[in-house]
Amino acid sequence: MSNRPTPTTSLSSLPEKTSRWFERAAAALLEQLPCRQGCCHCCIGTFPVTILDQQHLQEGLAQLPDAQRQAIQQKAHTQVASIEGKFPRLAGSPMLDDWPDHLTEQLAEEFQDMPCPALTSNGHCAVYAFRPLTCRSMGIPPDQDGCVEGACDIQTAVPIIRLSLPFREEEDRLAGEESQQLTTLRQKRQCQGEELLLPYAFLPQ
Repeated sequence: MSNRPTPTTSLSSLPEKTSRWFERAAAALLEQLPCRQGCCHCCIGTFPVTILDQQHLQEGLAQLPDAQRQAIQQKAHTQVASIEGKFPRLAGSPMLDDWPDHLTEQLAEEFQDMPCPALTSNGHCAVYAFRPLTCRSMGIPPDQDGCVEGACDIQTAVPIIRLSLPFREEEDRLAGEESQQLTTLRQKRQCQGEELLLPYAFLPQ
């Protein structure tokens, strides 16, 4: 009998809402985004995710065959050991909420070539249906102070068509919904914070 953990019930439809928002936003930009299956540029380099993402990733891991899940967790363990070797402060707590910006930027630069533990050899995501919210929305060029910039290095040109205001308003509503759910989950789990580096989210709970 498998000792695989039983998947938990999804917290909400927020991941699905975010995915649908991305699909409609990409269509509104006339499919000018370079984001396609097999492009994994944004899967390289560690970055913060939330405890909400962590719970969803754990659900995804629980769906995998034992050997595949254990291989991903071993990659995460190896990455965490490497990160803590450079930033021993994380051994005490993986939470990044109170880290100053310059330290998180230094960490991101130090491990910019570190692949996501769930990235397969053919450039696919082993837990795609359970990927973090930031992965679901990545690729839409951010609009800040009236300026639109490429979302990643692959985007050498910004789509001429700017997303309409309703898309940005929906994006803000989704962010607000995420904030509310994070507050609820943090209180329930009595967590020290809400953000942690991606590899930590794959470690066994």
